[in-house]
Amino acid sequence: MMHKNDPLIYSDFPDPDVIRVDDTYYMISTTMHMFPGGVILRSYDLLNWEILTYVFDELDRNSASKLEEGQNIYGQGMWAPSMRYHNGRFYICFAANDTRKTYLYQSEQITGPWEKSEIAGFYHDSSLLFDEDRIFLVYGNTQIHLTELLSDLSGPKPDGLDRIIITDQDHVSLGYEGSHIQKINGKYYVFLVHWLADGTKRRTQACFVSDSLEGIFTGKDVLDDDHGFQNAGIAQGGLVDTPEGDWYAMLFQDHGAIGRCPVLVPVEWENDFPVFGYEGKVPLELEVRSTKQNHSYAPLTDSDSFSYEPNPDGSVSLKNVWQWNHIPDNSLWSVTDKPGALRVTTKETCTNVVMAKNMLTQRMMGPVSDITVQIDASKINEGDFAGICALQGCYGWIAVTKRDGQYSIVMTEKELDTDEGIWGPEGGDKSPGTEQASVSVTDTSVELRIVADFTDGIDEVRFFYKNENDWKQLGPVHKLYFRLDHFMGCRVGLFLYSTQKPGGSADFMSYCIITPLYK
Repeated sequence: MMHKNDPLIYSDFPDPDVIRVDDTYYMISTTMHMFPGGVILRSYDLLNWEILTYVFDELDRNSASKLEEGQNIYGQGMWAPSMRYHNGRFYICFAANDTRKTYLYQSEQITGPWEKSEIAGFYHDSSLLFDEDRIFLVYGNTQIHLTELLSDLSGPKPDGLDRIIITDQDHVSLGYEGSHIQKINGKYYVFLVHWLADGTKRRTQACFVSDSLEGIFTGKDVLDDDHGFQNAGIAQGGLVDTPEGDWYAMLFQDHGAIGRCPVLVPVEWENDFPVFGYEGKVPLELEVRSTKQNHSYAPLTDSDSFSYEPNPDGSVSLKNVWQWNHIPDNSLWSVTDKPGALRVTTKETCTNVVMAKNMLTQRMMGPVSDITVQIDASKINEGDFAGICALQGCYGWIAVTKRDGQYSIVMTEKELDTDEGIWGPEGGDKSPGTEQASVSVTDTSVELRIVADFTDGIDEVRFFYKNENDWKQLGPVHKLYFRLDHFMGCRVGLFLYSTQKPGGSADFMSYCIITPLYK
């Protein structure tokens, strides 16, 4: 069956790194400020993917990673992971921009447990290479470095190989970065991304090759294609082969507010150099042989009844489509206090939704995500907001609140401030959003809905509440953007936050997401 490839996964899985172990493909992606982090996906055909596991529950429990003291790690956390399999062991390394550390995780099983350590130093967009009994990192921006590591990967090897192998000397908007190094048929290949400052402002994929790590790396751009979408080039990633010997590159494309989406590119070889795509273009559809026919893939986004049984240790494992916005306070949420409901409680006040602790999130899925949730707000306090959010720097949300003893549903948004630029407000947004509409209700149990449309970069979301048997839109159509303050595709978030008095709680039930079939 042919599978759409524009994009391959219509959701935010940036900076992919893909390996094959026997008949199974594994892909890891950047997860930044979401926890658990280090999402690993599994496939048997490179086309269909499912979330298999996460590498870590948390990195460092500092104030910013827990949304404490007015701090956050939006757009920071883990970036651009590298995944390798060597001598029966899985290795994952990445740098975190908030801690300025480089982390290493190892495990004999892809599902863990993972052993955590650090590689001394900070290595931007690093890529691991195991070359017989030697280990290397390739990393950097504009100047690409090759550094030999100690055998235990704890840091650079004294007197080991340490050199600049590639320098971007062209007039560029963004120098070479996003390193992926691989040894293929005895040669060393480095795959990179950059933006030429030639007026196109489009990301391109580059490849350099050398016969040895001590030799000269030569190369060029190997792919310049935007699939007809808003001049957004497909680039950044590495190669993987099939058991039959076919080669593919897993790259990604900026796709507006939905985020950065994986795209699969067929690769052929001419004179030991990779040729990406067909006549310089990425095919809009692909067919790849499956190594496990009739495998049923779990969805990448999913509905939830919040009916969970505790683990033997009393903890609860939520569906792996869920991630918390920053590290949660596990004493303030439960799916067992009221079976069939996610209960969230507050213990402090905050000024806006992006600082709301214990917000439970999922990725949005294109082209359209239609999401509903029922909320029991009978235990919220004055000034509390319990609702559903289109989470990004320019967020929008609909929620039930209590004011002067009366309940109402409100729609609030944070509109784009063009003076802030692509990075958003310096130090993060501390101000509340703008309330655009409200309606009084008498029932403390409400049903809320958001419909986000990412078709062809429309990037709009509408907010609704249930009035008897009809859905009523509340507030204006809200425009979504991809900015670097969060550096992440728009998410759906279930939230409760207090503005006056902490200690209120809300129950979220019957979460349902509907997305059109995208194949």
